[in-house]
Parts: sequence; structure tokens; C-alpha cells
Amino acid sequence: MNTSLIEHNTPVTLLGGGQASAADLREALRVAPVCMAADGGAALALEQGIDLAAVIGDFDSIAPEHLVQIPSDRQHRISEQNSTDFDKALRSIAAPVVLALGFAGGRIDHQLSALHTLVARADRPCVLMGATEIIFVCPPELLLPTDTGDVVSLFPMAAVQGWSDGLHWPIEGLAFDPARYVGTSNRAQGPVRLRMAGPEMLCILPRRLMPQMVQRLAQLPPPARWPARAAP
Repeated sequence: MNTSLIEHNTPVTLLGGGQASAADLREALRVAPVCMAADGGAALALEQGIDLAAVIGDFDSIAPEHLVQIPSDRQHRISEQNSTDFDKALRSIAAPVVLALGFAGGRIDHQLSALHTLVARADRPCVLMGATEIIFVCPPELLLPTDTGDVVSLFPMAAVQGWSDGLHWPIEGLAFDPARYVGTSNRAQGPVRLRMAGPEMLCILPRRLMPQMVQRLAQLPPPARWPARAAP
């Protein structure tokens, strides 16, 4: 259940408690200047003197000495234990796009959970920033700012079909399914246009494309975004 909604009209950097450096944070804030944190992700921002617009989560991993540094009106506690702090935060933020840092790397189960959240909350455009790559849910249609030779990996989280222009191995007619057929290690022949039949396809691109992808996802008008999934 969504207990809070924080609205911003500019891209938001969301910090998690996983692997992220001060340099990563500076890079993210140049693109998404509003900084928020999911629970213990607040530590990195506070250590770097970055102002936090909000902290969201069940507050079981944020240190008490960090919590007292955050104004009470910026603390958004969601106590239920049926979802992760990443899910709690992403569903609570209304922004053109969220750039999520500190959710990739580290424990595999945490990474898988983050990928699940990207797809479960596909109506909330989000770019997951890792050490060398970015990951996001393909919208209904998008032009990727790729160069010839760039690796473009497509990984379905459920059965889904798509269409492409500009990939070395076109995807039209392929029945993607995580247990049967995936599309990793494809190659761009220049800019790539993708269309997807549903919000189940993850796209993985080189990290250097992060600024362009954040901008492009942020500029998608509402009709070009996936609707919210129906509650289970």
C-alpha cells in the first residue's frame, strides 16, 4: 500500500544501501539533481553533505545518528514488510524519471529483487545505474542513442514480444521468455529503435549512455508510458 507520494518535476536520484561511491553520486546528481534515499541509502548522501529531499522505507537499516540529521517532514516511514525499500520508494515518488544508484552490485538476491521492482513498477520510469551498465524497462517505443558496436542486451522478465530497427540481430517474431528465450549480447548498428508489446522487457546498455537515457525517458509523454499494474 502506498502511504506517501513525493512529487518533483525534475529527475530524482534515489540512493540505495548497496555499492555506490561518492563519484557515482556526483555523476548521478548532474543528471538527476533532486536526491532521495531508500532507508540506509541515506548514509552516502549525508556523508557527502548532500541535502536529502526525502528518505523512504521501513527504517530498519538507517543508523540512528543519520536519522536525526533528516527533518521529520522528509521522513516517509512505510512499515509493511511485504516489499523492499526500493519498491516502497519507487512507488512513492512521482517524477519524470528516477535514477537509482546503490541497488546493483553486491548480493545477487538484492539485485534480482531490484529488477523485479523495475518491472512491477514499470509505470514509474527508472534507470538502474550499475558499475558499467544501466538497466531500465523498455517503454512502448524508444529510440536508443547507441553507436555502432554498442552492446544492447534485452532480458524478458515474463513472456513478451518486441520489434527492433538497428540491431545486428532483429527481434521481430521472437517469443521472449525468461525460461525459454532471452536477447543478451546483441549489437547496435547505430541508433536503435525498440517497440515492445508489454512492460516486461529489461534493456541493458553501456553506462556512458546514462545521461541520454535519463533525458529520453523523462521526456516521454504520459501516452508513451506504461500504465500502472492492477493491484494483486
